[in-house]
Amino acid sequence: QVQLEESGGGSVQAGESLRLSCAASGGSFSSVGMGWFRQAPGREREFVAAFSRSGMMTDYATSVKGRFTTFRDGAKNTVHLQMNNLKPEDTAVYYCAARPTMSLDSTTSSPGAYVYWGQGTQVTVSS
Repeated sequence: QVQLEESGGGSVQAGESLRLSCAASGGSFSSVGMGWFRQAPGREREFVAAFSRSGMMTDYATSVKGRFTTFRDGAKNTVHLQMNNLKPEDTAVYYCAARPTMSLDSTTSSPGAYVYWGQGTQVTVSS
């Protein structure tokens, strides 16, 4: 049973940066594909970023491409979401999620594919 815990959320001004972290316990990131999702009030949960079990393949939502980067720190069993040039529309609760997979290089943006979820961390961006 993989347990995930996000940290690093907060309140920033537009144009600033934040780095979210997702720490895993009870398992290793080397056996799962990872994803980041977000949910704003009154809206459905939406895909933000994902990377493959190998860590070599990544995928990003169009709205964050070029501004957000996700990467893994295998030594610390932690994944990160570096968010630069934040915009007010990025305001949401951000979740990390993990999906057990045999595939080394596939990614998916479908929330239903992910089995393990963190509790979420709030990101608020003001203009």
